[in-house]
Amino acid sequence: TASEVGIMTTLTDLARNSASRNVAADIGRLFGEAIARKVDADLSALFTGFSTERGGGAGNELTVQDLFEAAADLRTANAPAPYYGVFHPKQIFNVKKSLTNTFVGRDTELSNEAMRSGFVGNIAGIQIFESSNVSVDGSDDSIGGVFSQDALASLRADELVATAVFGVSEIHDSYGVKLTADSLAN
Repeated sequence: TASEVGIMTTLTDLARNSASRNVAADIGRLFGEAIARKVDADLSALFTGFSTERGGGAGNELTVQDLFEAAADLRTANAPAPYYGVFHPKQIFNVKKSLTNTFVGRDTELSNEAMRSGFVGNIAGIQIFESSNVSVDGSDDSIGGVFSQDALASLRADELVATAVFGVSEIHDSYGVKLTADSLAN
């Protein structure tokens, strides 16, 4: 079910005209980011509905093996690629730590990128993304997800917005004629 979400503010002429920055553009950027966070949070909340579960469960760290098992599950189910993984930054931390420890070796492209930028990259054919929009429960557990491109959907639509900037004023009294009459129909 699609539902509408929105955010609104009033930008006064005084604020717009006295600011050194483009206030409308700044508000637009902030609104866009807020709506994107809402979409991300709503989509990541759907992870609980996935029928297959991998990982050690609540209280256990996510591992690279969990990602490989998730990819194998998707391939077994003939889920169309590409595959994506979205995790809370603290949830994916152990995977990054595992990729950069001295026993794995730091000479791989994935390990080097994880150490340089914190970007996990592509593991087992899964593009890994971190998002603080994945919720954390009261026990410090998160439900991340690995999924096919066709597993989730948000509303795909164009938003059409009409706006007007105008003011009204009577300029010449004598250029108009006022007619007063009864409006009661007989």
